[in-house]
Amino acid sequence: MTQVTVEVSSAPAEFDLDCETLIIGAGAAGLVAALSAQEDGQSVLVIEADPIPRGSTALSAGLIPAAGTSIQKAAGVEDSADFFAQDIQSKAKQENDPALVDLLTRQSGPTIDWLSKTHGLPFSVITNFDYPGHSKHRMHGLPTRSGIELIDSLRSTCETQGIDIICERRAVSLHTDQGRITGVTVQRPNGGLETIGCEKLILACNGFGGNRDLVSQFMPEIADGLWFGHDGNRGEAIVWGKEIGADMVHLGAYQGHGNVAHPHGILITWAVITSGGVQVNREAERFWNESQGYSEAARAVLAQPGGEAYTIFDGRIAEIARQFEDFKNAEAMGAIKVSETLEGLADQLGLAAENLTATISSLPLNETDGFGRRFGDTQLAPPYFGVRVTGALFHTQGGLRTGEHARVLKTDGAPILNLHACGGAACGVSGRGDSGYLSGNGLLSAVVLGRLAGQAPLA
Repeated sequence: MTQVTVEVSSAPAEFDLDCETLIIGAGAAGLVAALSAQEDGQSVLVIEADPIPRGSTALSAGLIPAAGTSIQKAAGVEDSADFFAQDIQSKAKQENDPALVDLLTRQSGPTIDWLSKTHGLPFSVITNFDYPGHSKHRMHGLPTRSGIELIDSLRSTCETQGIDIICERRAVSLHTDQGRITGVTVQRPNGGLETIGCEKLILACNGFGGNRDLVSQFMPEIADGLWFGHDGNRGEAIVWGKEIGADMVHLGAYQGHGNVAHPHGILITWAVITSGGVQVNREAERFWNESQGYSEAARAVLAQPGGEAYTIFDGRIAEIARQFEDFKNAEAMGAIKVSETLEGLADQLGLAAENLTATISSLPLNETDGFGRRFGDTQLAPPYFGVRVTGALFHTQGGLRTGEHARVLKTDGAPILNLHACGGAACGVSGRGDSGYLSGNGLLSAVVLGRLAGQAPLA
């Protein structure tokens, strides 16, 4: 493909195509925005750089945290936006904008109910294990607990609604006229260019994890980690935002993950840890408090010899994990080893059997260990499972600062009336680094800000 520099330029004399609401990116954020905008009576066009909409959503478990949903109530879960907000701010050490946290948590329940009742997405809430930092069961997912199922369901819903999604069109130029966004130039696979004018632009092109220069600049501590996100996340929103004077917040924030099967590159659900599993290094010794969360786990694992670790759990935990399609895929590919004895498991993983046996036998019951982790009353028991893992960068969490209806704000706080951002293009609620990430923050920002951006009237 011919390379074209991402830029901001004045509007052409005439656009090749015009629409009311133009959305860049057909991930969860963009497709939710499209459904919302069409419901509001706007004509919508979505452009996507890839041949098929997938993006970062497809690489995730597709779980969306939401509080006070009808699905929670049916499952006997009592939750509220206030509880959710407290959990977010506690994990992020109060580093988030309280107004944004309040907005996302209060709109989360209505958004899930809207997707479920209006558009028929069969969400259910996970109740058989706890996600780190969440005081309530509020993770909503589709039957396979797969991001691919989520993105395919959203795409199918958009197509059923007659929403146009044009793939293999990467936006390379943003056009402005006296502070107003007028359209974009997109590049076709053959290198040809075409221009699209719009009355409202929604940036749903995710973050900048695929731009190694920006990652090294803003989050050098994870620059050497495996990039597990979507390569299309090149940071166009950040580049354009800087050029037009938009405010950008928490560019050092990101979601890491320290439980990616290596070298298979398959996400292993953190349920294997929260249900009682542990991580050990090449010496078969534990090295940190795993209950802190999977985002922090990326740096902890990468700091070990060889930048790798081994996650150890048992058959009871494996049964819980099998509700996730990724876990079943990892088993099918042989990434996950199993044995009736710790000695046998150690042999398969290439670990010292004596050390692994000593480590697992020393796990306390109903007590807090030396790392500060509190264990329950269930001891790991045969059969034993293990998987070699590494640390990875999943996606960035900082981005454009937004206000009402997810409008992009300038550095002086004034809105750019017809420019909106959602998902990874917008600043989320993960604080300043990786430790503030609460499970599901990325998709929370995607679906809630996407819906609000779509609802915004044409400016």
